[in-house]
Amino acid sequence: MIVCGDDALAERLAGELATVYRERVTLVVPPAPGAGPAGRAPQAATLLGRLQAAMSRTDADLAAPRVVEAPVLDEAALAGAGTREAAALALVHDDDATNIHAALAARRLNPRLRLVIRLYNRRLGQHLEELLDQAAALAVPGLDPEALDTSTTILSDADTAAPALAATAVAGTSKVVQADGLLLRAVERTPPRPGEAADPGLCTLALLSSTTSDPAGAEGSDASGREGPTLLPDHDTVTAATGRGTVVLETITHTGRTPPPGRLAGRGLPLGRLFSRRVRWSLAGLVTCVLGLAVATWLTTDDHPLHAAYLTLLDLFAIGDPALGEPTARQVLQLLSGLAGLLLMPVLLAAVLEALGTFRTASALRRPPRGLSGHVVLLGLGKIGTRVLSRLKELGIPVVCVEEDPEARGIPLARRLRVPTVLGDVTQEGVLEAAGIHRAHALLALTSNDTTNLEAALYARSLRPDLRVALRLYDDDFATAVYRTLRAAHPRALTRSRSVSTLAAPAFAGAMMGRQILGAIPVERRVLLFAALKVAGHPQLEGRTIAESFRPGGWRVIALDTAEPDQRLPDLAATPAHDDTDRPAGLVWDLHPGYVLRPQDRVVLAATRQGLAELLGRRPQLRARPTDA
Repeated sequence: MIVCGDDALAERLAGELATVYRERVTLVVPPAPGAGPAGRAPQAATLLGRLQAAMSRTDADLAAPRVVEAPVLDEAALAGAGTREAAALALVHDDDATNIHAALAARRLNPRLRLVIRLYNRRLGQHLEELLDQAAALAVPGLDPEALDTSTTILSDADTAAPALAATAVAGTSKVVQADGLLLRAVERTPPRPGEAADPGLCTLALLSSTTSDPAGAEGSDASGREGPTLLPDHDTVTAATGRGTVVLETITHTGRTPPPGRLAGRGLPLGRLFSRRVRWSLAGLVTCVLGLAVATWLTTDDHPLHAAYLTLLDLFAIGDPALGEPTARQVLQLLSGLAGLLLMPVLLAAVLEALGTFRTASALRRPPRGLSGHVVLLGLGKIGTRVLSRLKELGIPVVCVEEDPEARGIPLARRLRVPTVLGDVTQEGVLEAAGIHRAHALLALTSNDTTNLEAALYARSLRPDLRVALRLYDDDFATAVYRTLRAAHPRALTRSRSVSTLAAPAFAGAMMGRQILGAIPVERRVLLFAALKVAGHPQLEGRTIAESFRPGGWRVIALDTAEPDQRLPDLAATPAHDDTDRPAGLVWDLHPGYVLRPQDRVVLAATRQGLAELLGRRPQLRARPTDA
């Protein structure tokens, strides 16, 4: 296995492959600026040191990943890393262009190589995946379609982590994984009080570290021992753990996209945005006055109603003949219509100026409105913050963004969605106050700097001790210490610490093993994976009932694909199209414990990282279909 990258995701992914799947890993990193040829680059040495430290805590017998330095990730560098003999290659550089060039070069070197590519641009990723799959099919005639489904996988760490981060801010303890309209929702249950029974839900996914006597709990790390959570416990363990918090599976439903609107939908004139309330009331008053004058003219002159209205409009715009020799009522109405016309001119001018001002400031960032409450304050509009902002807006959650860089990636999205945004350094006084932190529902700190996130969280807690806070932190030990300290200092407030690389690495590792990972949900400082796979070839599942296939602490079957094998969607992780009227039957989650799994079945299971590695094992390289002799 080869991993190319130089950030936290590369480190986590290499460690995941080495410690969980026990694969031989080669880590390709660029040399640090100014590093001489005699010594190892500080960047590579730092990555290797962290990997060795993590592996020593897990298993001292594991071989450390081999680190290769490459200034440019070209064919020569990939060949030197062993791409021709490798089973899978992960390109997880933060630059999309670097990953694309390396993927094309790697496909030329080894057409049978499984590629896992990190791309932020989702539309470009779909086209690139099709292109690389076609190249693999042409280079390997008769390639097995099942192998082709996993020959190229495009993933985004931002898309993988965004659902969990958004759910943490909105619902506090809810986690969701959505793929192909399938919504997997896991909900944390607080420890029940004496004499109460906790709702078990559909099934219990995990036992939390919080207890009745210690509601705050101690959110553990991967090596936290008894203080950490218990993933996928059996019934006896759940029964014996009365008084502990749990994570239960609440619902699994099919949520297709809303059909596209019609041609005329959404084309109404936004008068409320174009004109102020004062101008609207002035226009409404003048229109009412003109209608009254038209009715009075009709009643006093006995003219046709349309002719009376026409005369009123002529008088209003001062283009009618003077009412000389006309009855007194007609003369008075003409004078009143002229007066209304004089009043109409400044109102129309004010409306035009306001409309021009609205269009001129449409491209400007909105300020948080006065009296806004119950919103989410989002710190940081980088790659992760941008994806989380999109998810929060899809859920209809009011958001106020805080960003220091006016040229940040998410600024255009915030401007287009008309999201209130505060430009400034969040560590400076007055910035969080401008974002309405006193009346906010939650604080979501997603900048790339751990210190900035922690400082913002501490300052926000000083303003509102009961504020819900979710932090993006990289270092696991540091995040655990921060979490426990904040929970101890504010036991009634909700605190969560999340690592994007920790959430994304299991999905990337599963894709490198050739399996379809639907998503991951955080359970305190650990991760629970949701994967889709066929039953055939897995003796732990094939021919067993749902109850018999359950491995406590390893995996649990939670859904069954009811579509026929030839009608199944090839990728459950793909986004469903609008024109899906003939789509096959979806997934069924209410499974009978006695149902026997058949080889042709496809299931969705929840699994730990170690359990998924044990269940899947090593997947061979892409092979051609065997031909009959």
